[in-house]
Parts: sequence; C-alpha cells; structure tokens
Amino acid sequence: MSERYSSGSQKPEKIKGLLRLYSMEYCPFAQRTRLVLKAKNIPHEIVNIDLISKPEWYLKIHPEGKVPALEADSEVVLESLNIVNFLDEKYPQNPLYPTDLVARKRDQELITKIDPLIGLFYQCVLSLVQKTPQEWAEAFASGLEELESELATRATTFFRGDKPGMIDYMLWPWGQRAGAISLTLGQKLPLNLDRFPMLRKWAKSMRQDSACVETYTEPEEYWNFLQLSLGKSI
Repeated sequence: MSERYSSGSQKPEKIKGLLRLYSMEYCPFAQRTRLVLKAKNIPHEIVNIDLISKPEWYLKIHPEGKVPALEADSEVVLESLNIVNFLDEKYPQNPLYPTDLVARKRDQELITKIDPLIGLFYQCVLSLVQKTPQEWAEAFASGLEELESELATRATTFFRGDKPGMIDYMLWPWGQRAGAISLTLGQKLPLNLDRFPMLRKWAKSMRQDSACVETYTEPEEYWNFLQLSLGKSI
C-alpha cells in the first residue's frame, strides 16, 4: 500500500513540471482520474491522503478535504469530472470524447445517468437503506436499463467503440466494485444471467483494458476497507 499522508504530516515536495494527483487508493472518484491519466499516458505523481485523519496542509488545497484534486502548475482542479474534462482537453493524445459536438454532448449526458446508480451503490454497501436482495436487484436493474439500451444501440463493445472512452472510465470504478454488493447482502443479486448481456460483455472487456488492470482493487479488499472505515469488525 502506498503511503497515506495524515494529520501532522508535512506536504511532500512537488516535482517541478509534473502533474500531481491527490488521491486515495480505495476511492472510486479518485480512480476515475487515475484511469484517465493512465489511458492518456500522462506523466504524473500520486499523493495519497488519509481521509479519516486529513493533513492540515491538504485543507488549503481542497477546503473540504476530499479527493481527487489535481495540481497542474499553479492551477488546482477539484472534483473528478472537472479533472477528467480538464485532462482530456489539455492533453489531446487518445481523446476520450467524440470529436463531433453532438456526440460529445450525448456522452456527457450519459455520464450524468451514472449518478443515480452511484447513489444506490452507497445506499446498499453502507447499509443506509434496508431492502431485500430482490428489491435491490430491481432498483439496480432500473438504473442499468438505459446504459444497456445505449450499448445495444451503438452495437459496440465499449461506449466509445472498439476501445474505452470517457463514459467507460467514468462508470468502471463502480462496475469494478459491484462484488461489494454481494458481500454486503450475503448473496449475489438475483438477476437473470441473460439480463444485460451487453453490460456483462462490457464489464468482461473492461477487465482486460490496461488502465483498468493497473488501477484495479479486488471487491473484497474494497469491502473490507469500508467495514474498517465504518468501525465494523471483519
């Protein structure tokens, strides 16, 4: 595990001319930015922050002490979507959005459709809402239907086409962590195996992408981290 900077620590000296990402290895929002940095092969350094005992100096960078945050020369960019859009515009290699403005807007709109699924994910794995496994399955299915339909309409493996793009990387951190739902419920979600065939194929293909491989965390490891963060024994 990489070092995490916590309360009482000194801010590490920055490497001149190199992007610095403030992250935390288990944070899916921070993983979004790491995926884009890897996919675009952008040189950078990562400083991991202890989100339970935050270093005082980090609050001067992000007033709420959240991750991710990106330092680019004298500029600081906050929030995962702002950061990935900044990176895609500033570093044109391997563009992750379509060049066509209408298609780009459609992709950006689809990314917003991920938010309700993220909310459901945390309601479930943090036990904020009590539902039966079948009720959770139907709740998630409702949110996944539009993404399944979009992949079917595009008739491509990834939302971008033959390789992952911005939608794919913005969705993947929670696709990667889907196993934490089963660990929380004590069983797999009761979804028919023939439901969401496009998304199942997508998830299998995403696991082979180099950026996804390099930033991967096992669902069990992530779930154990959540339990420790909540003060539960594992």
